[in-house]
Amino acid sequence: MNPSPRQLQLLEAVRRLNSVSVEALAEQFGVTLQTVRRDVRLLSDAGLLARFHGGVRVPSSTIENIAYRQRQQLHDEAKRRIARAVAREVPDNCSLIINIGTTTEAIARELLGHKGLRVITNNLNVAAILSDNPDCEVIVAGGVVRSRDRGIVGEVTVDFIQQFKVDIGLMGVSAIEADGTLRDFDYREVKVARAIIEHSRMVWMATDHSKFNRPAMVELGRLEQVDMLFTDQTPPDPFPAMLAEAGVTLKVCSP
Repeated sequence: MNPSPRQLQLLEAVRRLNSVSVEALAEQFGVTLQTVRRDVRLLSDAGLLARFHGGVRVPSSTIENIAYRQRQQLHDEAKRRIARAVAREVPDNCSLIINIGTTTEAIARELLGHKGLRVITNNLNVAAILSDNPDCEVIVAGGVVRSRDRGIVGEVTVDFIQQFKVDIGLMGVSAIEADGTLRDFDYREVKVARAIIEHSRMVWMATDHSKFNRPAMVELGRLEQVDMLFTDQTPPDPFPAMLAEAGVTLKVCSP
């Protein structure tokens, strides 16, 4: 499905509260119970929410991410804003590593007009997008291809990344917890992400607002390892102070 603006707001409300009654949602959004139940049914059928008697809750666990096709549609406009902001900061004639994620794929589309880029990626979607730029050399990491999102992971991928030292590591992330921990769901993907951080002179993280205070199982790193963070809304407390203390440059890509 392609959620409507109201349905996206409903998703955000449930995410903030973890669980909420249908009656409370109807009152919050000024719509009928029937409208909320219809929205909840559609979002539940798409795997974005889980229903229980009289209410709805967040379906996400710490061990499994939302399906790739659903993530492509969620916060699509926010991801495009983030991607445009990142692309404005990327200079021509530089080297990058771009990792797995729908936000990094949006960034790749915005880099199609850049010149003299050398891009290393473990994301076949990013490679396919940037291969349309004749002024960009694309180097694809070896490893195991995940059929669900065309990400490349595994020890071979880590060994490949470790050969390089690039100007910018462009990364997405699945979760940023309130203690400053960066997290993801697949330990194989996390090992590649750690290698990207280690082998990038600067680390730029691009993530929409839904990733703050989201749980995930595997620790990827810490906020203080990030040089610049791009997001679409000012993060909730305690993140602004935490980012400032860690020396992370925050770029809020407002509409």
